[in-house]
Amino acid sequence: MEFKRYSDDDYEALCDFFIELNRDDKSHINWNWARFEWMYEHPEFDKSLKNSIGLWLDNGKVAGAAVYDMYFGEAFCAAARGYDELYPEILSYAYNELSDESGLGVAICDDNKYEAEAAESCGFSVAEQTETMMSIMLDRELEVNLPVGFSFERLDPAEQPCDFQWLLWQGFDHGVDRAEFERCEKIVPQVRAHFNPYLSVAVVNESGEKLAYCCLWYSDKTDYAYVEPVCTIPSYRGMGLSKAVIHEALNRARKLGAVKAYVLSDMDFYRNLGFKEEKHFTFWWKE
Repeated sequence: MEFKRYSDDDYEALCDFFIELNRDDKSHINWNWARFEWMYEHPEFDKSLKNSIGLWLDNGKVAGAAVYDMYFGEAFCAAARGYDELYPEILSYAYNELSDESGLGVAICDDNKYEAEAAESCGFSVAEQTETMMSIMLDRELEVNLPVGFSFERLDPAEQPCDFQWLLWQGFDHGVDRAEFERCEKIVPQVRAHFNPYLSVAVVNESGEKLAYCCLWYSDKTDYAYVEPVCTIPSYRGMGLSKAVIHEALNRARKLGAVKAYVLSDMDFYRNLGFKEEKHFTFWWKE
């Protein structure tokens, strides 16, 4: 077994680790290759820390990983099937290397008793923070009802970074002042290794204004899609645009081969769309 710190050359190997980790056992589905890919190019992800990610290799293949979430203070820790004995070492590494001034939190599936016991033995204790992964089966075509005068359009954050960032700026309630956006937001094309523009869908009006958005992530190495992100600008909420764009994106993922889709959320909005709780995770913290 070899330990190494992450470098850019390990990107694909780490994605493959996430894919294999979640192939048969969904107790780590809150961290999948798509969540990692989305996070890796997110503006809030602190890339200056990336060499602190820890990897455990067996004959060159990733068997365990400790990855911080955006920045230090929260981390994902896991060992591949057959390498459970690595988990306490991975957890200890994460605490020593990925903590912030408040300590470290890790999300552990409520079904994973082994990891919970290991966390407790390493000095972690249960916190109030939780997260939920919901899923929907893609066994049928979903109904798409888009109001008259609206249409779907692909939105590529690499080729249309300003349009993309302006839509998310409004959609995630940073404001609607374009001048403030241009003053505060650095426009950076976001290039991701496995991004598929076919699954990056915006709703536009007759003027071409982008109003709502849904992006899905899908790899033919898996049978699922991952939803991230979804938003609608404030002045167009309540019109069913989010539902329509999500259904459109899910139908597209289904055509590519996805049989299920996941979203990291516990919002009633997704329950009303037919998503159901798949796994629940509790954070364990150590100061």
